[in-house]
Amino acid sequence: MIFRETSIPGAFVIELEAHRDERGSFARAFCAREFEAHGIDPRVVQCNVSTNRLRGTLRGLHAQRPPHAEGKLVRCVRGAIHDVILDLRHGSTTRTEHFAVCLRAGDDRMLYVPEGVYHGFLTLEDDSEVFYQMTEYYEPGSAVGVRWNDPAFGIEWPEPVKIVSDRDAAYPDWTG
Repeated sequence: MIFRETSIPGAFVIELEAHRDERGSFARAFCAREFEAHGIDPRVVQCNVSTNRLRGTLRGLHAQRPPHAEGKLVRCVRGAIHDVILDLRHGSTTRTEHFAVCLRAGDDRMLYVPEGVYHGFLTLEDDSEVFYQMTEYYEPGSAVGVRWNDPAFGIEWPEPVKIVSDRDAAYPDWTG
């Protein structure tokens, strides 16, 4: 695996090193030792799947407050997504900054989102599916979010948002 740190400290785009032959390919998608060597908690306590029927579906931006803050490893296994992370960690040098990457099924890339960093994505194709590995269990009382189009963050989405949950659309303007 090749770990490329993003502009958000502790967040990585991870590229699989696929070995290809006439049968197809083989690649390691997780190794606790390699994650630890990059300062990433390798613990996986929960895996989630997000299926999205239509292009233009937006999910996010979400996180969990301590003591249930979670790191997550995100991979698009069908379709394509515009994946966005937003750093709202107190004391971070990149607080209020975001990073975006396109993840497509078969592109051999994943995104590691560290604890305290908000996450969301926009589907770029119908029937997109996203697989998450989480370092913490989901705790509804710790769930927090910010609005995907809050002007405080200046996130530019590459396509129109067509579907967003009532909850995600109703977050108030961020005040810091």
